[in-house]
Amino acid sequence: MSDLDSLYQDVILDHAKRKLNAGLREPFEAEVHHVNPTCGDEVTLRVHLDGEGPDATVADISYDALGCSISTSAASVMTDLLIGRTLSEADTVVQEFLAMMRGKGQYEPDEDVLEDAVAFQGTARLSARVKCALLSWMAYQDAVTRAQEDS
Repeated sequence: MSDLDSLYQDVILDHAKRKLNAGLREPFEAEVHHVNPTCGDEVTLRVHLDGEGPDATVADISYDALGCSISTSAASVMTDLLIGRTLSEADTVVQEFLAMMRGKGQYEPDEDVLEDAVAFQGTARLSARVKCALLSWMAYQDAVTRAQEDS
């Protein structure tokens, strides 16, 4: 294992233990529940937006997750990256993460955009684990869509 792979593994394990922003909080505009049928990982995610349109701010993301370390750490990393950003800025991060995860390890991610989320680059090579890493990110997109529809 290279030093970089070891560092990335440490980031994932640290977020799996600390679980930033875990625990469902109020207020929120939308709550979603997603399940990975392949492995049984689950996430219930709430999003709270401040404002409307693409300039609305992601004021809070909270979640309750059950699953493997990749799934739970991805939720922690995602919330840490997206809270406080506008929806437009958050979408840039989400799209970069999706491109990396769908790149099967061949995509060179923008580390300035992804920050700690770049640790999941190795996971992209493991097709069975990609859904684990994407679970909370897909739930976030779903929750934002629902929050915007309801406003």
